[in-house]
Amino acid sequence: MKEQRMRENSRYHEAENHTGQDNSHTLVIEGRNAVLEAFRSGKPIDKVFVLDGCQDGPVRTIVREAKKHDALLNFVTKERLSQISETGKHQGVVAYAAAYEYSTVDDMLALAEERGEDPFILILDNIEDPHNLGAIIRTANLAGAHGVIIPKRRAVGLTATVAKTSAGALNYTPVAKVTNLVKTMEELKEKGLWFVCADMDGEPMYHLNLTGPIGLVIGNEGEGVSRLVKENCDFVAGIPMKGQINSLNASVAAGVLAYEIVRQRIIKGQ
Repeated sequence: MKEQRMRENSRYHEAENHTGQDNSHTLVIEGRNAVLEAFRSGKPIDKVFVLDGCQDGPVRTIVREAKKHDALLNFVTKERLSQISETGKHQGVVAYAAAYEYSTVDDMLALAEERGEDPFILILDNIEDPHNLGAIIRTANLAGAHGVIIPKRRAVGLTATVAKTSAGALNYTPVAKVTNLVKTMEELKEKGLWFVCADMDGEPMYHLNLTGPIGLVIGNEGEGVSRLVKENCDFVAGIPMKGQINSLNASVAAGVLAYEIVRQRIIKGQ
């Protein structure tokens, strides 16, 4: 009877089958028991949607688990939950789970040390398109980068679309999700890294020394790198453009700059 009740009230379904909804997540988990067990089993949860004003015991436990696991909490209306839900049996709770486990920044530094290389990390500021993220992870792997850092908010997570677009690179390239990009950059600066961000008004990348321990910062195509993140970069690199338009897709810009870093490292013998 208990198993039947859980089947009736708690459902897992593929979010990519939704129509007119957020289809970038791999798995939507519905129902109090299912969401709570997902947390307790260690499944990586990106977002949790909770019925606003609901204060009963199970929901309070889920909220505590979400905070403990640093999942993004959203208190929403019943109508919003109904839009997200496919089964209609959400019990006031819906969670979005990541397709892959996240790594840590320390994992990236350890990988660089294991390879005997200066750290090379990509930092992505507000990349919301899963195809862009997947393509950048693929480029990071091929360019020998030691990992990719994404922010907790206003960014796509490790979804099925990201995994597919990465062409398998997600299995080999660590991706960390952090709460505050600027704080993470400051901590990495203390460990010897310096940062260069891409911006159309920056100094031509060929004029910059891009060797040594480095973090390459890429913003989204529309807004670029946010002000605070840009202010914490040591250099701003521009990509020479000869056409009639003045911007590149974020994943293309990441590729161009990443391989300028590769070129300079090869010349220097790193």
